[in-house]
Formats: sequence, C-alpha cells, structure tokens
Amino acid sequence: MSQKFPTATSDEIIRVLKIIGFRFKRQSGSSHAIYYRDIDKKRTCVPIHKTKELKRKTLKAILLDAGLTVEEFIDLLKR
Repeated sequence: MSQKFPTATSDEIIRVLKIIGFRFKRQSGSSHAIYYRDIDKKRTCVPIHKTKELKRKTLKAILLDAGLTVEEFIDLLKR
C-alpha cells in the first residue's frame, strides 16, 4: 500500500537532493535555486521559501525531475 504523499520544506528537499548527488548550480533571483547532477545531466528547480512547506504538486515535479519515487524520498528524508 502506498504512503500518503508527503509535504516538505525547501531545506528538506535540498538536503535529499544533495544526498543523491545534486549540487547547487545557480540561483534564479532570490526565490529559486537550480540544482544539477553531472552523471546523468538532470536538473531541477527548487523554490526557496525557508519556513513554508511547498505545495504537493511542486514537490511531485521536483521528484519527477530528480528521478525519485515518493517512497525513496521518504526514506532519504529519514536519514
């Protein structure tokens, strides 16, 4: 049975992206950071809102860009 889709802050998402090999590439304005992974040329854009949880649809798009499933993301969040 699948778990409920999680919510997360931008800091939590960035921590998970770094665990799976993404690195900071550049910042677009003051509210979006671009993360890039060299081995497979994947990139994703993370909205930077320190105290707010991102919308589930935004998180789903980031996970899709990063090639992660919800279960993998939850496991990496627990690290």
